Amino acid sequence: MAAQIIINADDFGRSAAINAAVMQAHRAGVLTSASLMVAGDAAAEAVALARSAPSLAVGLHLVVADGRAVLPSNAIPHLVDAAGRFPADPLQVGLRYWFSRTAQQELAAELAAQFERFAATGLRLSHVDGHMHLHIHPTIFKMLLPLAEQYGAAGVRLPRDDLWLALRFDRRQAAAKIAWALALGLTCRWCERRLAGRRLAVPGRVYGVMQSGQMREPYVAAVLRHLRQSSTEIYFHPSTAASDEILGPNPGDLACLLSPTVRQALAKRGLRLATYANLKEVQ
Repeated sequence: MAAQIIINADDFGRSAAINAAVMQAHRAGVLTSASLMVAGDAAAEAVALARSAPSLAVGLHLVVADGRAVLPSNAIPHLVDAAGRFPADPLQVGLRYWFSRTAQQELAAELAAQFERFAATGLRLSHVDGHMHLHIHPTIFKMLLPLAEQYGAAGVRLPRDDLWLALRFDRRQAAAKIAWALALGLTCRWCERRLAGRRLAVPGRVYGVMQSGQMREPYVAAVLRHLRQSSTEIYFHPSTAASDEILGPNPGDLACLLSPTVRQALAKRGLRLATYANLKEVQ
């Protein structure tokens, strides 16, 4: 069987510019799925667009930092400010979720509310991942697993990127890339043990961490040449509008998703464009 590759866009529903990029990349490019921020500023528009494109798989992009919560601020006062927004610093919120029992109780309620809001869209839940990859935080991961199964998710992302390929391609910020690889690698191994016996698909490799905000044609083509796994996810942060955020979203990621060179590289390797549901079917 041909190796399967999921091409995903994160932050669907965050803005109209991201929504437009997702739909363009799906209809004219190689994008197969997107991860929805259910409390994003343009979430309602994203849902309407997804309903008009049933071939686009849509997952839940859990937000527990640097974004808006679903529940009102008075219901989760230890998690958000008066405007209902989580702190932007992932280390700050990660420590809070680890040590505070009160924060953990509020977090459980907020995660359930995000799953329930996704269910209310009527869209089929493709997968679960998280903003800043905080969904693999041990406290959060233990909470999301039963919710993912309850709401019928086909899979979950474990962000296991290829450090050595990234360093061969671009040695800038090598120390940061090594630190990310160590932290995520150890956490993903812990998560993988918790997935044993559960019917949730997990790609063998996920690309996008090491080049977040810089997912350009040369790097993606190199990834496609070096793939060895039977299943892979590559995720992007496409947008039709420029941004000053280093990690995206940006039009460069959109251009890569529309690139004929990338499409040709997929065909040359005989890779099959897929979704998490496809991966679950062959488990």
